[in-house]
Amino acid sequence: MKRAVMAVVTTAASIAIVSLVFVTSVPAAAQNGVGGGAAAAKKSEPAPRMPDGHPDLSGVWWPGHDIVPQTSSAVYAAPRTGGPPRPPTFQSLYQPWAAAKAKTLSDKDDPALWCIPSIIGPTPLVGNGLVGEIVQTPKAVIMLVETYHGFRIIPTDGRPHRDDVVPSYRGDAVGRWEGDTLVVDVTNFSEKNWLNHHGDVSFHSDALHMVETYRRLDKDRLEITTTAEDPKVLTGKWTAPKTTLTLAPFEHVMETACENDAIPALMDAAAKQNYGRK
Repeated sequence: MKRAVMAVVTTAASIAIVSLVFVTSVPAAAQNGVGGGAAAAKKSEPAPRMPDGHPDLSGVWWPGHDIVPQTSSAVYAAPRTGGPPRPPTFQSLYQPWAAAKAKTLSDKDDPALWCIPSIIGPTPLVGNGLVGEIVQTPKAVIMLVETYHGFRIIPTDGRPHRDDVVPSYRGDAVGRWEGDTLVVDVTNFSEKNWLNHHGDVSFHSDALHMVETYRRLDKDRLEITTTAEDPKVLTGKWTAPKTTLTLAPFEHVMETACENDAIPALMDAAAKQNYGRK
């Protein structure tokens, strides 16, 4: 199975040169199941369930395709013409002092260049890449993030947030079921990483609070929503575009280590590429 994502994100510094085109408005392949053609026409089976009756979110999830490289400027381009307006970006909700600070930062300041994972990327499940895996048990949901080889353990047995751990890049998460939807409440974030990546300036404070929902629509589709509040940085609540991932045709995620020893050369290449576009 082709896994182009592995070749591109092995080094975090590559984000200064390329960006992943992740269609948060749901790519056609993800909308229709596991792919195009005959597979897309096949009606998906119902979502599997755990012995306790909750939907089983287990599986490897991705957007339904390998990455499509583009420069950061192409991905974070000017607002599109026609159609509904884009939802507010995280940065557009910055308080005046934060907006002023954001203007002093660029892709060269992205913490992901130094192997510090972003919080969301496209979704909290896949982080800086395209692939994530969920392993569900009766008392917890474990999320394995392929890029940077990260993980999250989300208790679902009713316990509160921990008060005995230091802030972390992905925060402290606890989950609860509301019907067939897993609701994940996340606090206790480190201030060192950004919300997004690929040069999308999106710093936050230690007051960041996120709520994520995960709903398995059927056997082949997982719908994810994310909202964020940060009273120290934002003027209001930010809502990420709703994302639908597809059940991947491979069994497990692979290790995608972060190597930053090539950063100087890649940063130089990125600078030359940006200069050539002016």
